Amino acid sequence: MITKVLEVDNHTVTTHFVLLGFPTRSAFQLLLFFVFLAIYLLTLVENFLIILVIYSDGKLHKPMYFFLSNLSFLEMWYVTVISPKMQIDFLSHDKTISFNGCMTQLYFFVTFVCTEYILLAAMAFDRYVAICNPLRYPLIMTNQLCGTLAAGCWFCGLMTAMIKIVFIARLYYCGTPRINHYFCDISPLLNISCEDSSQAELVDFFLALMVIAVPLCVVVASYTTILTTVLRIPSSQGRHKAFSTCASHLAVVILFYSTTLFTYARPKLMYAYNSNKMVSVLYTVIVPLLNPIIYCLRNREVKAALRKTILCKSSEPREDGAVIN
Repeated sequence: MITKVLEVDNHTVTTHFVLLGFPTRSAFQLLLFFVFLAIYLLTLVENFLIILVIYSDGKLHKPMYFFLSNLSFLEMWYVTVISPKMQIDFLSHDKTISFNGCMTQLYFFVTFVCTEYILLAAMAFDRYVAICNPLRYPLIMTNQLCGTLAAGCWFCGLMTAMIKIVFIARLYYCGTPRINHYFCDISPLLNISCEDSSQAELVDFFLALMVIAVPLCVVVASYTTILTTVLRIPSSQGRHKAFSTCASHLAVVILFYSTTLFTYARPKLMYAYNSNKMVSVLYTVIVPLLNPIIYCLRNREVKAALRKTILCKSSEPREDGAVIN
C-alpha cells in the first residue's frame, strides 16, 4: 500500500495515513462488518427513540430528560464519527485516510468525548439538586440554567478539541505513517510522529486532566452528598425511590469513565499496549449501545412514555379511516 506524500522544504509531508484496523482474514472482516453495522444502526435507533419520546411526552419535559436528550443526540454523532469509516475499511483493501480527514475525525471525536465528560457532570449536579434540595429544585434548575449548562458543555468540548488539534496537527509525520488503530485517535498520532511530541503530549495531558478530573470531582461530590442524604431517609421504600432516580445515570457514568479514564489520562503510554484497541471498542461502540438500554430499563417514566409513543403510533388512523392495531 502506497502512502502519498509531498516534498516541502526538503521534508516529506504526509498527506495520507493508513489505518491498520483489525488485521484479520477476509471472512472475519466481513463478519465484523455485519456485527458493527448492526450495532451502529441499533445505537442510532435507540438514541433517536429516546429523543423522540422525550420531545413527544410532556411529562418528560424536565431538566433530567433535557440532559438525557442532549446525551442521546451527542452519542448519535459520537458513533457516526467513527463507524462509517470503520465499516468501509472492513470491505476495502485501501484503508487510507487523508491527513485532513484524519484531523477532522479526531477533532469531532475529541469534541464529543470531552462534551460527554462534562455533560455527565451536569447531570450529576441535576440529580444532587433533585434529591438534596427537592423543594428548591424548580427554582434552581430553571430552563435558562439547563440551557446554559448544556451550551457550556458543548462549548468546552469544542474548545478543548480545537486546542488539542492545533498541537497534534502541526507535528511532523514521516516514513510510512501506519496507525495501528481503526480510527484517528490521539495516542497513535503522538506515537508515529517523527519529532519530539512532548509538548503536544503535555498539552493533551493537561487538558485531559481538566476535562476528566474536574467533572469527575463534581460527580463524586454530588453522589457522596446524595448517598449521605439517602441514608438519612427513615423508610427503606423512600431510600429506594430516591436512589432509583439516579441509578441509571450512575451506571452510565461508571461505564464511560471506567473505559476512557486510563486511555486519555496517559495517551502515549496506553498506546504501547495492543489492548488499547479493544478498550477503544468498549467506549466507542459498546457504551453508546448500552446507555439507552440502561436508561430505558431503569427508568419507569421513560419506559411508560416509550410504550405510550409506540401504542399511539400503532393505533393511528389510516387514510381510509381504519385504525391500525
